[in-house]
Amino acid sequence: MSAPSRATPDPVRVVVVGAGGMGRAWIGTVLDSEAAHLVGVVDVIDGAAARAVEEVVPEALRPGVRTGTDTVEVARVAGAEAVIDVTVPAAHHAVTADALHAGLPVLGEKPCAATLAEAISLAGHSESTGTLFMVSQSRRNNPHLQETRRLADELGGAGIVDTRFYKAPRFGGFRDEMEHPLIVDMAIHAFDAGRVLVDADPISVTAASSNPPWSWYAGDAAATVRIDYGGGVVHTFSGSWCSPGRETSWNGEWMISCQGGTVHWDGETPPTAQHADGETLRGRDPEPGDRWELAASLAEFCTALRGGERPRTEVHQNVWTQAIVEAAVCSAETGRRVELAAVLDEALADARRLDAADGRSAALTAWKTGASGLRTG
Repeated sequence: MSAPSRATPDPVRVVVVGAGGMGRAWIGTVLDSEAAHLVGVVDVIDGAAARAVEEVVPEALRPGVRTGTDTVEVARVAGAEAVIDVTVPAAHHAVTADALHAGLPVLGEKPCAATLAEAISLAGHSESTGTLFMVSQSRRNNPHLQETRRLADELGGAGIVDTRFYKAPRFGGFRDEMEHPLIVDMAIHAFDAGRVLVDADPISVTAASSNPPWSWYAGDAAATVRIDYGGGVVHTFSGSWCSPGRETSWNGEWMISCQGGTVHWDGETPPTAQHADGETLRGRDPEPGDRWELAASLAEFCTALRGGERPRTEVHQNVWTQAIVEAAVCSAETGRRVELAAVLDEALADARRLDAADGRSAALTAWKTGASGLRTG
């Protein structure tokens, strides 16, 4: 006699906050998911949420989707269980903190917050409310990247990770005016993927940035970054956002040197491993049921809310990626090696001041240091 099958958990009732292009992508992801159910859309611009629903949600489902400008109110009226924050980074702290204190778990788009201090503050708000805050660092949800890690582990583990990224997109808009468009807006994905490959916390960052004479960006569109993880493990990144011609994939090109050989990943197809004796092995193809990027983030979030494992990008874990970005910018501007512990401690002091002014969370007062707080949170 076969064992009875386990009942499928009810879909998590979610509200998407932010009705711009990325918000609409998330609305579509929720609609395609069996683990989540869309019950609301919110945008600070009056009428924007309703327009997004009309343009993205099938007509038969629209009556079941509440809209408005206030996240907590829409969530309350809609009977939501969780919030997906797809607002601009400057709004992440307020939207996420309000949701957490209303008892609503949050899945937020990267970056965690506009500043490292605000990101650490949100880790404290998550602790004080006992409510999950997960960051969708969606590019790590790539089966090829996970296979790269598996191959590297078989060869003894990553010792040197090297990433090359060369693209020439003409976005226009805010990226063209940023001081460090490559490091802040794009390299964050490579830094986070490097953390997937290296099983340790980063220790220090050394970076140099520049802007080629033909660049159409106001800020530095090229950079070289070295991230030290201790024990001799290093991740180096070199790239440019204004290099036409022979471009890499959007995920970059990766070489991982291990004691027993080397793994190569072109960012688009399965990786290959070459053993020290010369034998070459092609990595496994993704399975038909594998989830990618946004869909994988949403599935992991919903599974956690239904009693599953703690998400890999829960806020305390994800803050390390944002700390690498902040350290890289600081190093590029000062020409000095920057210790992650110092960056995190400075951000912790600022976060404590934010929380004292806010008055809703005192969790950070128990943190001895920024790094120790993230490790034990």
